[in-house]
Order: sequence, then C-alpha cells, then structure tokens
Amino acid sequence: MNRSARTNDRYSNPRKGGSAGSDRGARFRPQGQGRPGSRSGGYGRRGSAPQGEFALPVTITPALPAAAGFGELDMPVELLKTLTGLGVSEPFPIQAATLPNSLAGRDVLGRGRTGSGKTLAFGLALLARTAGQRAEPRQPLALILVPTRELAQQVTDALTPYARSLKLRLATVVGGMSIGRQASALRAGAEVVVATPGRLKDLVERKDCRLDRVTITVLDEADQMADMGFMPQVTELLDQVHVEGQRMLFSATLDRNVDLLVRRYLHDPVVHSVDPSAGAVATMEHHVLHIQGADKYAATTEIAARDGRVIMFLDTKHAVDQLTKHLLNSGVRAAALHGGKSQPQRTRTLARFKTGEVTALVATNVAARGIHVDNLDLVVNVDPPSDHKDYLHRGGRTARAGESGRVVTLVLPNQRRDMARLMADARITPHTTQVRSGEAELSRITGAQAPSGVPVGVGTPAAQRPQRGGAPFRGRGTTPGRPGRSGGESRRAAEARQLAEARKAARVRRSS
Repeated sequence: MNRSARTNDRYSNPRKGGSAGSDRGARFRPQGQGRPGSRSGGYGRRGSAPQGEFALPVTITPALPAAAGFGELDMPVELLKTLTGLGVSEPFPIQAATLPNSLAGRDVLGRGRTGSGKTLAFGLALLARTAGQRAEPRQPLALILVPTRELAQQVTDALTPYARSLKLRLATVVGGMSIGRQASALRAGAEVVVATPGRLKDLVERKDCRLDRVTITVLDEADQMADMGFMPQVTELLDQVHVEGQRMLFSATLDRNVDLLVRRYLHDPVVHSVDPSAGAVATMEHHVLHIQGADKYAATTEIAARDGRVIMFLDTKHAVDQLTKHLLNSGVRAAALHGGKSQPQRTRTLARFKTGEVTALVATNVAARGIHVDNLDLVVNVDPPSDHKDYLHRGGRTARAGESGRVVTLVLPNQRRDMARLMADARITPHTTQVRSGEAELSRITGAQAPSGVPVGVGTPAAQRPQRGGAPFRGRGTTPGRPGRSGGESRRAAEARQLAEARKAARVRRSS
C-alpha cells in the first residue's frame, strides 16, 4: 500500500442555514428560521459529505487476543506503576482489545462510545513504544491529531503523568494560543505532539516542525475532523509522517466520512468496535420534552437553576451569550463556551465549571467532544442537534466511565418530526413528556426549580433558594407576585438592595 500517495480531497463543505437565537432580541427561534452561517459556534453543519454506516476494512493478519489485565501487557514498569498509583486497575474493553496489538506495532481502527477509555487505549501504546527515545529539535517522534482545542487539552492532561514517568516531553499545539511559545516548545524538543490540524500545518509551513521522524500517528475523533472541513489539512500532514510508521484511528463514531483515511493510511489494521456507532449507553436516560415556544425560555431558566451542574447546548454563539446573560441576571452561576471565546477564556470557564464555581455551562457544539467532567449527570439540548452524531456526542458528556446520567432535549411542536427521525437514526427510544415551566414533572426529570432572581457574577456565592413545596412555582421572585423581596422588606429597600447587588455583579464580571 502506498501510504504517501495523494489525491484531491473535497471535504470543506459550505454551511447550511443557521437557526435559533441568531437575531437581536429573539430569545429562541425554531430551527431553520435564523440567520444562515452561524451554527455550532462557527463550525457549520455537515454538507454533502457521504453519510451512512462505515464499511469496516478486512483484516488480513489475525489480531492478538484481548488482555485480561494491564499486567499481561508488554509495557514499561513505569507505566504500570503510574496506572496503579492513579487507581487504574482494570482495562476498559477497548483498552483490553486494542493494546496488545498497538503495543506490537499494528495499525488500529477503534470505535468506542464517549467515556469508554479511548485516550489510554492509544496513549499507553504510543508512550510505551516511544519510551527511551529522544527527539531532536523541531522533529517529534509521535503525533496525536485532534479536532478541537478542548480535546487537545484533555488528551494532554490525561497522558501527562504517564509521559512524565517515562521522561517523555509533551507539546500541545492548538490555535488560539501563542504560536511563538508553541514553536519554542518544539525547538526545545518534544517526543510527543498533541495538535489540531490547522495550527500544526502553520508550524510546519514556518519550518518550526518537521514530521518525517514521526513513526506513530494517532487520529482521535477523525470523523469530526472530516465534518469540520479539516480533511485536506489532515491528509497533507499524514503525507509527511514516516511512510512505514504506525497509524491508529479512534473515534466514538465512524461513518463514510473517514473511509478515505482508513483505506489510504491504515495498513492491515486491527479493527475493534466496542459499541455500534449509534449505540446507546445503558446508564444514560434519554428524555424528549415537548414544550411550547412561549414557555421554552422560562423552562430553560428553571432547569439551569437546579441543584448541581448542567451543560446546555444551543446552536449559535449569539444564543449562548444571550442565555448566559439572562441566567446570570436570574441568579444562576452560568458561563458561556463557544468558538468566539479566546483559548484562555475557554480554559478558565471549563476549570470553573469543573470546580462548581460555574453550575450551568452554556455552549455550542464546541463542547460536544473533548469535555470530561466528573459526576455530571445532566445534559440539556436547548436547541435540538442537527443529526444523531451530534446528539450522541453532546449526550456523551454525561454517563461517562460507567456513571449514570440524563440527556434532555427541549422540542417545539414544529421540531417533533425531525426529532423522531433523529432518535430513530441513533437507535434510541426516549421517554417523551409534555411539560411546562413550574410544573412538578419538569422538576422530576431535570431537577428544575425557581431561580433566586438575584443577579450574580461568576464567583458570587450561591443565593439562598426560595422555599420549595406547596403550589408549583409560577413567578420570578422569592415572594409570589413580589419579585426580589423577602418577608418584611420594604419595596424601596428591596429595590436599593437589588440595584447594589447588580452593580457589584457587573464589576465582578468585568474583572473576571
């Protein structure tokens, strides 16, 4: 197989029409009625790229049997000690199946749902096979390509303790950060580079990086790179790595978008699929909540005000910013995450969400992959996703590594038919419920409750919740019909207090 052959690629598809929340003053707009070209934080919808179930390649050489435990694997003792020290005692199925083959140098095609352990499945083999080598300046020995900055950071964080145990140097190369610093890290020498395609291509063109010494290449979430129009950059980079090197491709979903990569760059690969591409996670509940458009904003606010963290997905950056501002003014510690934010802002927001300083993360599809948060039990599709792959990846932020979680999608009357088709494509039978804001059923499914109504900034302590019980919540204040007032407080005193708190919150937001 000629791995260096090159063909013309046509994966940069024009975006289709946008949707909710893209007009000034609009809160939520039914899909298909917004301003075109602004969907998913700047990544766009899929175009006419081939869809459908992926045709797995035929393996000529039989695969090695799965390992019963890490101790059976041919890995350096430093890696085994680190695994034990971090409490990783038993391999996940995708790790047990692929590691014997990847450690032996075989090309691997692996598919497993989000949270199934794919990072260590390829990462341990890559590090073990690179151990003991030293990279020359600008000439890394191993490469991991990922579609987003968040996933790059997650992969780096997951592999750093193992790399340190082997004295291997990691460099993270992504957009939105100083290219000069990244070039300096490569000049200093890095055995392993974790990169997004665009930024790595820039560094190669600047001659700050050469790929001809790369003998192990991993493509993580290759289908998303195809969906985002990165395929030309990916193939250009793959054509520069060592012709006889090892290639591994891992993803939660595989479809015909990545057929070119597999057939062109993987040689006699070991194929392992833990789950079908549209498989549902057994510990994940799926709820479709039918709601009227006039009530959607109120219901979304009450869900965001729940006890515990939640990720809420919307279609556009404008809608994300608009909802985040409303939630902060309603007393919910919310923060926005989308492609219009700088990388330091995105990193800081994620850190605050993981620590609980932020309880509602409002995001575009930029957060649909590469985000791991422990004990996150709820994901809400405020705007339904465009297809079943987006649904599965959004939902994959919860019910990770055997934990339980719920995925809730708010569906307007004119979206019901499309949502039913999407669920059929995902092979999921959801619980379908008609809901309204303030009702017990919404609270039972999502934990929704009344927001405090007192504006907050990120870093402001959580406001005291209104008393629950009695009649379902209908208003916005702590006393029915009297917004923002507590028992015995005069109207003028309440207004003065609210004004002072709002000004303080504004100063906190500006300073953060």
